[in-house]
Amino acid sequence: MKNLLVIALFSFFISCTKDTSPGQGTPMQQTCLQTKINSFSSGNYACPTSANVKEYLFQNSTVYVFDPGNCGADMTSEVINSDCQTLGYLGGFAGNILINSENFSNATYVRTIWNN
Repeated sequence: MKNLLVIALFSFFISCTKDTSPGQGTPMQQTCLQTKINSFSSGNYACPTSANVKEYLFQNSTVYVFDPGNCGADMTSEVINSDCQTLGYLGGFAGNILINSENFSNATYVRTIWNN
């Protein structure tokens, strides 16, 4: 009986841990984000160096910025929400700084999710 209790408690604590193992800290439950990062990093979107994906708090939500790096002129950085919906693009020829009509400089940096 005692062994059964120990096994049950051990199983409970293992199942309650938050797994952030794929990539460089991308939450497991956000598979759309991991898929998007995989596509971004392996496609023609990210530069061979200096590309990154960063997490921010913006307008009371978690958002992610996909910065392709600096291998091309006038490239834009896509901003998506946690459901992988595009909110807008930063930079580019026009130098856009607005997402949802708010200056993105108001965003709070949280962490870098991926970089090369």
